[in-house]
Amino acid sequence: MRTIKDIHQAVSAPIADLVTYRALPTRSIEHIDPFLFLNHHGYQVYPANNRGLPFGPHPHRGFETVTFILKGDLSHRDSSGAESVIGAGGIQWMTAGRGLIHAEVSSSDFKRHGGELEILQLWINLPAKFKMIDPAYTGLQKEDIPVLELDEGRVHIDVVSGNWGGRKGAFSPLTDIQLALVHFMPGGSYRKAVADERNIFFYVVKGALEVNGRQAKMHDLVEFDNDGTDLQIDALEDSVVLLGHAQPFNEPIVAQGPFVMNTQDEIMEAYNDYEKGAFGSWDH
Repeated sequence: MRTIKDIHQAVSAPIADLVTYRALPTRSIEHIDPFLFLNHHGYQVYPANNRGLPFGPHPHRGFETVTFILKGDLSHRDSSGAESVIGAGGIQWMTAGRGLIHAEVSSSDFKRHGGELEILQLWINLPAKFKMIDPAYTGLQKEDIPVLELDEGRVHIDVVSGNWGGRKGAFSPLTDIQLALVHFMPGGSYRKAVADERNIFFYVVKGALEVNGRQAKMHDLVEFDNDGTDLQIDALEDSVVLLGHAQPFNEPIVAQGPFVMNTQDEIMEAYNDYEKGAFGSWDH
């Protein structure tokens, strides 16, 4: 069994009128290589005639974003020409690579009618060899995400990337990032083996569970040592866990604003390139 090193509680970090909890980084934990950042937006209910999400055009370079639309919707546009509206249960995977500008806002329908909203955004580092790769974007609706049912239906897994119980994920990342959203009914049980050299990402989106003998609840990020293979998860109530694992890159991480590179010089180059228009044009 893997030993739990610590359990970190996400911090409240509202953005305008958007309820937000930041699970990574916080004062107690910087990153879990290669997982860099997690914002949990919502849960909240927007009234009719709302302004929607506040994430207008902004640049990125050097990493990937994986966005889970749990409730509501998300309208995406970027300077590479990609555009979509993804509804509840859908997922977006964007590779910023050498740089792009994107906006993530609510659809006109959501702003007009309002409704429930809950979104997770996870940032995943890219190794140095892929930092300057061409940008890419894929947005998939709920019905495009494979689902694996276990424990007589008490556990179902949205298979995002990698291989889970023989089921291949919806996305094929550049690196071996294994990601899933695991839904538990009360009493649901799931056991997972992860090679001890791989880092585990474990965030409780909803509910309360016991994992490897310790209780974790909503907004908890569970940090594991690399001293074993097995996870044993038992749900105490309706629960959802964002679960991932990956081989750490063990490279220097220099993050500043919307850029994540390996050196400070590369960060300055990113700012210069952005100001020179190298990330593409934005005419929306």
